[in-house]
Amino acid sequence: MSAFLQREIRNLKRKVLELGEMVETRVRNSLKAISEKDQEKAEEVVRTDYEIDEMEVDIEEECLKLLALYQPVASDLRFITAIIKINNDLERIADIAVNIANRTLVLTKNKKINFNFNYTSMIENTIKMLKTSLDCLVDIDANLARKVLVMDDKVDEEQEEAYKFAKKELLKVEKEEEAGIFINTYLISRHLERLADHCTNIAEEIIYMVDGEIIRHSLSSKKA
Repeated sequence: MSAFLQREIRNLKRKVLELGEMVETRVRNSLKAISEKDQEKAEEVVRTDYEIDEMEVDIEEECLKLLALYQPVASDLRFITAIIKINNDLERIADIAVNIANRTLVLTKNKKINFNFNYTSMIENTIKMLKTSLDCLVDIDANLARKVLVMDDKVDEEQEEAYKFAKKELLKVEKEEEAGIFINTYLISRHLERLADHCTNIAEEIIYMVDGEIIRHSLSSKKA
């Protein structure tokens, strides 16, 4: 039975990595849509979200089947339970990509109004967190996962900068549609910050998978 279980676990890992690649593509496209103010790319992210949802359900069902059929223990059990949570985080990251795309569509709808907050650094740091968290999953690397936890601090700082920018600009606006622009500017930064949080969740699950250590809510987790 162990040989069968190991084969199924390898297949499960392959599916999750495939989902991770799909999610990363959606995120990159949604963030590229912000940078380039590209309505078509943003619409594509929204239109194809169902593919992520279907795969997330398929992976969850596979995990539950393995738990029921094989009753795994020790590292195999940790792997499957961690994958259930990582699977959910990946789906939520894809949902955030859709939210960002929708905000971008709002911001690009009125060509006369310019939103000029520079997201470049925040986008780069968020993408780096996502890529690194997926690399952790590929290699099952707890040491690399701990580095993701530290990277989250920078994204939090940049989200605060976006909030200050939107707040300052809101005080200057004279028209209602202009206020909407800066509110959406802030909301995009909030979505990016939440995306980074889900990357942190993935990293924490990798650490649990490898070390059997639950570090959620730990004050020391980012200092590791």
